[in-house]
Amino acid sequence: MDELRYPIGKFAPVQDPTPEQRNRWIEELVRTGEILRLTVANLTEEQLRSPYRPGGWTIRQVVHHMADNGMNAFIRFKRALTEDHPAASSYREDVWAELSDYQLPLEPSLRLLEAVHIRFAAWRKSLR
Repeated sequence: MDELRYPIGKFAPVQDPTPEQRNRWIEELVRTGEILRLTVANLTEEQLRSPYRPGGWTIRQVVHHMADNGMNAFIRFKRALTEDHPAASSYREDVWAELSDYQLPLEPSLRLLEAVHIRFAAWRKSLR
């Protein structure tokens, strides 16, 4: 396995998760923003411009991507719940990572990620 590309391993789906597992995942979702905020809080500008692996995105790009990905996932799930024939769209993550908003300070994306995850968790809990 490419340990630099998949530092925590490739995704392995859990078949038939228990209610306890689902609840734990929902709570982890809510805490993700806070954990990310604490992780990047004391990084220098030089560290934020550093790629997390050779050939990879910078730490700044990863944080902004997490906010973008959270928004996209939230919208996809809501469409799946509210539309008869929702279109499953994708986006060019690599191109988005090159746009000027990825040079912004991290705070807007941290707030966005926290807010989207709180909303995501709220309606996810209602699906029990």
